[in-house]
Amino acid sequence: MLLRVFSACVFAVAGLAHAADELALSLGTATPGGGFAVYGQGVAEVLRDADPGIKLDVRGTKGSRENIPLLAAGKLDLALVEGTIVQEALDKGSVEFKVVAAMYSSPGMFVVRADSPYRSIADLKGRRVIFGAAGSGLTTLGGLVVDGVGLDMNKDFDAVLLESVKDGPPQVIDGKAAALWGGGLGWPGFHGVAKGPAGARFIGPSESEIAAILAKHGFLKRLAVPAGSFPGQPDAVQTVGTWSFILSRPDLPGDAAYRFAKALHRAQPALAQKISQAAESTPENTLVSLPRPDLLHPGVARYLTEIGAKK
Repeated sequence: MLLRVFSACVFAVAGLAHAADELALSLGTATPGGGFAVYGQGVAEVLRDADPGIKLDVRGTKGSRENIPLLAAGKLDLALVEGTIVQEALDKGSVEFKVVAAMYSSPGMFVVRADSPYRSIADLKGRRVIFGAAGSGLTTLGGLVVDGVGLDMNKDFDAVLLESVKDGPPQVIDGKAAALWGGGLGWPGFHGVAKGPAGARFIGPSESEIAAILAKHGFLKRLAVPAGSFPGQPDAVQTVGTWSFILSRPDLPGDAAYRFAKALHRAQPALAQKISQAAESTPENTLVSLPRPDLLHPGVARYLTEIGAKK
């Protein structure tokens, strides 16, 4: 009888210790069919091996524009946010978040059917162009890119905004839209169009257009999409873009941020095998891409210092 009582106590204490070791976190992503939804699910899968105690609840949202206020309201612990939306918040002075990790760079470009006559941004003027989901940071990036070359997304194009990014590629494949805007190596929308029977061709700004864009929107960065990144892309595409981030609510405890960052770093090789652009999800890129040094979460800063990460 005493043995049974002792055993029960041991199991009860072990159970309490296990419960105390668990870390429940929510992660906001975006609409289905885009890179954020894929990335968020990939993070959840690889963290199960890196730190089984982290229970990551991946939640679909309307995208970057919704994710920042959800963090500020404490309705999400973590969220994926594209760089133009981060910059918007900085410009407005509404910085109610911290940076936990850099996800990947997002070089922006248009994709058209390979048999279409469109070969430049100017060729798309007046055409039906899908710029993405209404709440997506990539959509904001597209607006800045065309603004930088002297065009207005809403006035100079028959601009389409979607409820879900996954609805974009079929419209280009079927000829209902001339082009789809997107960004990021491995972006699902680009692959979707490339898999169509006509194949795909990719359009970025010219060298003079890149200079004009960067002159007007200096926080954007010159980026390139290496040749062969997508089917039907024999040459590198020079363009501009931003970095996307994993952000946290401003009051996420330091130990929680430290533990998540540590698990993500351990899981990064496995994540990169699942998602090609996650090869950029490194501690060094987190430091390099920070919009401002004070935005780095203190718990993450402690971990990066511990491993000796440098710019």
